[in-house]
Amino acid sequence: MPPSSLFASMSPRLALAALPLFLAACASGTREAPAPRIELPPGFHHANADRSAPAAPIDPEWWRAYGDPELDALLRRVAESNPELARAEARWRQALSQVDAARALALPQLGAGASVTRRGGGASTGARRLYDAGLDLSWAPDLWGRAARSREAAAADADAQAALLDAARLALQLAAAQGYVRLRALDAQLALQAEAEVAYTRSLQITRLQYEAGLVARADVIQADTQLQSLRTQAFTLQRQRALEANALALLAGATPTDFPVAAREGALPAVPPVPAALPAELLRRRPDLAAAGRQLAAAHARLGLAQTAWLPDLTLSASAGWQSTGFARLLDAPSRVWSLGPRLAATLFDGGARRANEALFGAAYDEQAAAWRAGVLAAVRETEDALAQLATLAEQERQQARLVELASENERVVGYRYEAGEISFLEVATAQNLALSARRAALDVRAQRLAASMALVAALGGGWQPMP
Repeated sequence: MPPSSLFASMSPRLALAALPLFLAACASGTREAPAPRIELPPGFHHANADRSAPAAPIDPEWWRAYGDPELDALLRRVAESNPELARAEARWRQALSQVDAARALALPQLGAGASVTRRGGGASTGARRLYDAGLDLSWAPDLWGRAARSREAAAADADAQAALLDAARLALQLAAAQGYVRLRALDAQLALQAEAEVAYTRSLQITRLQYEAGLVARADVIQADTQLQSLRTQAFTLQRQRALEANALALLAGATPTDFPVAAREGALPAVPPVPAALPAELLRRRPDLAAAGRQLAAAHARLGLAQTAWLPDLTLSASAGWQSTGFARLLDAPSRVWSLGPRLAATLFDGGARRANEALFGAAYDEQAAAWRAGVLAAVRETEDALAQLATLAEQERQQARLVELASENERVVGYRYEAGEISFLEVATAQNLALSARRAALDVRAQRLAASMALVAALGGGWQPMP
């Protein structure tokens, strides 16, 4: 029941006696946002690690586990130069200024003023000047906790912006790390393409020699040449994809592709580090986006409490001192001095339901933030489960793919010997070579996917995030 309805139902004396108790109860309301309840499983469904073991901490510089100096330099550059992070940092500084502004609400306000006016009356008095100067001091004691709740909301907003800054940094570094893996996988694909081109060129040369010797038909030469040309055409697709990935990395690093070139590099992709063990309860402390959602919920709770105090009267203590005179030279004389001192109590008796609507508005805003926090927790668990499921299946797929590469490579050698001996046509050679190349390409893709899933898991677990002190 709103306070206006509550007191209307009492007798005047009883209402006056109950008013101090009611005001004290309103002013001493709970300040902390009640934590929403959500049931989490004891462990992740797709985790293979020992669920009873304590979770191993994640290094804040989590990318060092992959042992790639270029990746390390890239992610440091992203943290230092990305323009989106600069925007998030500016939003955090704006929130800090709001904390200072909210803190000033509880302090006295001192003002000074001076004026000169010309006044006139009837024909007998004529016009005259009036000089006025003075100081005004006012202070509104925080009886109902309004200033405190404003500070709580502003501080929670600042904490949320700080956590969102860390969440943005983690998301951008994850995007850069996964883009870097894709780029290095394309480098490996181009290297594999170059090796295949050498093998296909050799096959074409052998086929031409056999054709000149009358051992094979012209169709074999055309087929070998077509296979080589098809391979060369595919290289342009890989080069185009690599250029796009390099451009995306330059953007994440806060530079242009000209200023931030990523040179091609040959070599195997880095190994996938072990899967860290973690429990859902610890996940809540490891993710900056969930921390931000929690602080936004606290800010919404504080604003709801602030809206509830709108039913209470405003008390202001004010004092002023000044001088008034009809002549500027006599402004500071003792007879010209004036002063005032006293409290002021004001309350809104009727507002057409504005306060009730405002309280309902902030109550709904709090419910929205609570739902957003719960949705964030469920999304975090889902992201972790997705990454664990991908890692589990991709690990086995990589083992099976490695076996397929061995078989396809052996088949390619055997078929090549048989073709050189004249036992089979070039069609079987082309089939064996294409199968071996496809198997090697798939092996690179699976390794790149495992690396990307491993990085996604680290990010889903918070990336070693620690809240600001």
